Amino acid sequence: MSETIFSKIVAGELPADSVYEDDLCIVIRDKFPTAPHHYLVIPKQPIPRLCDAGPEDQALLGHLMLVANQVAAQQGIGEAFRLVVNNGADAGQSVFHLHVHVIGGRSLSWPPG
Repeated sequence: MSETIFSKIVAGELPADSVYEDDLCIVIRDKFPTAPHHYLVIPKQPIPRLCDAGPEDQALLGHLMLVANQVAAQQGIGEAFRLVVNNGADAGQSVFHLHVHVIGGRSLSWPPG
């Protein structure tokens, strides 16, 4: 996998506004938020897209979901938030390092886009 802005953030080569970190992931504030609360849960293990994940990534993917929930609670979003994973350029993925958007703090409509 080629180097991305997220792999540079994970490596400490680029600064980011981090709100959480553990052995498996880092959570940063999105630089271009779509809501008052917009965070990115980024695994330290680079996986380009969700469709590139395999059975060996199951525990990591579950961990990302639990961290997203934890960060939503810690940041005061409450129980009304959206998780988004874009898979591929046509779905809006611009950084090819899997990440989960945690979006909240305002009413979110459906369909999203």
